[in-house]
Amino acid sequence: MNFDLIEIWNHMGFAAKLINGTMGIMSIYSLSVMIERYLVYTKAKSQSTKYAPQVAEKIKEGDLSGAIDLSNAKQVKNSHLAKVLLAGLQEMKDNQGQAAAQRAVQRATAICSMDLRRNLSGLATVGATAPFVGLLGTVLGIITAFRGMALTGSGGIGAVSAGIAEALIATAFGLFVAIPAVWAFNYLTNRADGFGVQMDNGASELIGFIGGRD
Repeated sequence: MNFDLIEIWNHMGFAAKLINGTMGIMSIYSLSVMIERYLVYTKAKSQSTKYAPQVAEKIKEGDLSGAIDLSNAKQVKNSHLAKVLLAGLQEMKDNQGQAAAQRAVQRATAICSMDLRRNLSGLATVGATAPFVGLLGTVLGIITAFRGMALTGSGGIGAVSAGIAEALIATAFGLFVAIPAVWAFNYLTNRADGFGVQMDNGASELIGFIGGRD
């Protein structure tokens, strides 16, 4: 048996193929989450950076309709900050008062925070479980290797080396899936926390402005 991946895959049993196939699906899922969240966060940061000074200028001028139109614009549809401030601005326009505006921005902040963290729990699950799935594959592979040695009656490392190599690939694959998932989870969580701070600061400034008008 040659020690190349295709040859090893062809000699794997059903259980080993199932476990490695599962880790392959986990790898694809985690990669898709990384790419999707990175693109979402990049758009949110870019649009919010452009939106913040523009909406601040309109609020200072007392142009609530202009601020609402700006917050509803297509150019800021991915801005977490625009979504939060829009809720408060609408309450301001309807003269609902500071308390109503504060509740509105709090609800909007909670919704945006949940949206920004979407699928991160799945990424954390992949990072936490992939090594154990790989370890399960390793254990099953070693059992299969020694079982084959017992059935054939042959001994020595040569008789089980291919089976052990197949088994250890599962552990390596599990780590290969888990490590990027954990790194990405920590990175994306930090970015989501940063967006949360921006939303809280923006909401506080808006509520402070409303309080100054009352």
